[in-house]
Amino acid sequence: MNILTINCGSSSIKYKLFVFPEEKMISKGVIEKIGEEGSPISDHSQGVRHLFETLLEEQAINYLDEIDAIGHRVLHGGEALREPCLVDAKVKQQIKACIKFGPLHNPANLAGINACSKVLRSVPQVAVFDTGFHKTIPDYAYMYATPYKYYKKYKIRKYGFHGTSHQYVADKTAQLLKKPLSRLNIITCHLGNGSSLAAVKKGKCVDTSMGFTPLAGLLMGTRTGNIDAAAVLYLMDKENLTTQEMDAILNKKSGFKGVSGLSNDIRDINKGIEDGNDRARLALDMFVYRVEEYIGAYWFVLGGADAIVFTGGIGENNPGLLKRIKKDLAPVLPKTCKFMVVPTDEELMIAKLSYGLTKNL
Repeated sequence: MNILTINCGSSSIKYKLFVFPEEKMISKGVIEKIGEEGSPISDHSQGVRHLFETLLEEQAINYLDEIDAIGHRVLHGGEALREPCLVDAKVKQQIKACIKFGPLHNPANLAGINACSKVLRSVPQVAVFDTGFHKTIPDYAYMYATPYKYYKKYKIRKYGFHGTSHQYVADKTAQLLKKPLSRLNIITCHLGNGSSLAAVKKGKCVDTSMGFTPLAGLLMGTRTGNIDAAAVLYLMDKENLTTQEMDAILNKKSGFKGVSGLSNDIRDINKGIEDGNDRARLALDMFVYRVEEYIGAYWFVLGGADAIVFTGGIGENNPGLLKRIKKDLAPVLPKTCKFMVVPTDEELMIAKLSYGLTKNL
């Protein structure tokens, strides 16, 4: 089977084409600047058509009917949609209803699904939710201590994100350790421009650092991570900020960028530290502290871990940073705990889940 995976962002489409059951990738690419001034691609429908034209030009496939299934990364399905599922009208409606939870991502995800439906009407499509792997988090870990009526009315709770990456990395770690995932406790650390940790107990996620939105948890490229809500209200009052302005500060002007004053890119942060920039040093120290803080918390949540695994752009490409974290934790963690780097492949995970749902159709 040929399984195409599509990840539609607000202005981009990333794709990979796999052959199953071999799990062999035969094509990949990205379409950028969709809808931007001067771009030849005006919307996601045109972007998807361009994607298919590219696959034909590359001879990755000879005909469009050689695509047997399409797996989509979807940010949010709320509480109703957590498992990978075949896309139908009801699923589309739920994804649309969750735009309120993911206003930047869900519209683009839905646009990609609709565009594929127009070009390949009979090809089954699968929605894989970024929140899905976290569905096993218990209620005492995902609830917030606000009046319960707000949970019932607005579904305000921890959802968690990066789920497909955490799931892939946990599965791959079990393979590398040559043990069943059901017998392992793993702390997965997805560190990049957006960062999150997950506590995986015998194959099931029991906690994760992101929350109602991807803003919570670690300091990130441009996001604050955890912050006292009262500090947000105080700042809004003092600066006379609207909710939209405050949202931009928390999500786009904070994190590495806001603390260092340099950049959201850890490479620039490391260069700043080399040049003696104290704010760059502070930003990295804050990041490391929070990573170690969550590792410590999840160690006790799990009752110990067999492995602490790093992935993502920062996790895979900064050996000095991981050496520092390992050194800091060495006095309190047993030598039996493995520190590992496992490159993530969210597209392959989406393809595997899509293959499982469509191979017998």
